[in-house]
Amino acid sequence: MIPAGPPPPTAVAGREVAAERLTPRAAGKAGENTAADNHPRHNARSNGELTAEEQAKVQELRARDREVRAHELAHLAAAGRHARGGASFSYERGPDGRRYAVGGEVNIDTSEVAGDPSATIAKAAQIRRAALAPAEPSAQDRKIATQASAMAAKARSELAQQQRDANIAGATNQNAYSGTNEITPMIDLLA
Repeated sequence: MIPAGPPPPTAVAGREVAAERLTPRAAGKAGENTAADNHPRHNARSNGELTAEEQAKVQELRARDREVRAHELAHLAAAGRHARGGASFSYERGPDGRRYAVGGEVNIDTSEVAGDPSATIAKAAQIRRAALAPAEPSAQDRKIATQASAMAAKARSELAQQQRDANIAGATNQNAYSGTNEITPMIDLLA
C-alpha cells in the first residue's frame, strides 16, 4: 500500500504546564480517573485524613483540573471537524492519591485546503476561533490564532489573484469576439 502522503500539519492548542506526563496506557482513557487511581489503598494516607496543607493542595488541584478540562473542551467544541482526536492531559497526583489534570492539549489540523482559497479562508477562521475559544487563551493558543490569520491572508491573496486572472481572461475573450482591440468612442449630447 502506498501512503497517501505526509499527514497534514497540526497545531497544538492548550496550556503547557510542567507536570508528570502519563502515556495513554498508564493514564487510562483521556480525562478519566480510573477506579484504581481513586481506590483508598492508593491514597497517601491509609486512614484518609489529610493535613490542612494537603487539603489546600487538593483544593488547588481540583480547581486546576476543572480549569484545564474546560479550557480543552472549549478548543474541541470550536475546532469541530478540524480537531484530530480528543484532548490529552498531563496529570499530577495529589496528596489524596488521585490524579488531577494540570495541563492539556488538543491537536488541530492546520493544513490549507488544496486548490480552494475560499475553503482555506473558512477553515482558517474556524482554527482561529478554536485557538481563542477558552476564556483565557495561552501564549500557544494566541500563536496558533496568529498563524491562522496569516493562512487566511495568504488565501485571500490567492483568491484575489484568481479573480484578477479571470477578469483578464474575460476581457481578452470580450475583445476577441468584437474583432477589435479598440474602444468605441462615445459622444455625450446635451439638449
